[in-house]
Amino acid sequence: MKKKLRSKPSKEISYTSEIRVRFVETDPLGIVWHGNYIQYFEDGREAFGRHHGISYLDQKDNNFSTPIVKSNTEHKLPLRYGDIATVKTTYVDSPAAKMIFKYKIFNPEGEIVCTGETVQVFVELGGELSLTIPDFFMKWKRKVGLIDA
Repeated sequence: MKKKLRSKPSKEISYTSEIRVRFVETDPLGIVWHGNYIQYFEDGREAFGRHHGISYLDQKDNNFSTPIVKSNTEHKLPLRYGDIATVKTTYVDSPAAKMIFKYKIFNPEGEIVCTGETVQVFVELGGELSLTIPDFFMKWKRKVGLIDA
């Protein structure tokens, strides 16, 4: 009798933050312009990074930047000027030298208005793409329990 191989579920950690929709982010009807949701994803990523100790400044201190190489959004409902929206940012662990984040943005009523994902890679500040996970990021993954110590 053969054993069934089970794939391990990917490990994830999340952080939830809030943003207030500003007037400048809306169209003449007071609805958030679709392109601003990418900025809300970044707001969520920055809050995630500050909370979990892997901010852009931490990356820069280790001589890396992490540019986005892929992004997608799926719009479900509109946000409007003055809304306080909740952004749930989830880091999805990967064995590759990249960071994957998933997002859910909720309106004040708790309904999902937008979902999305971004993929970032590690680039040394001199411009060289890192094909392996940088040491500082491996240390962070151990610290937050994504990999065994």
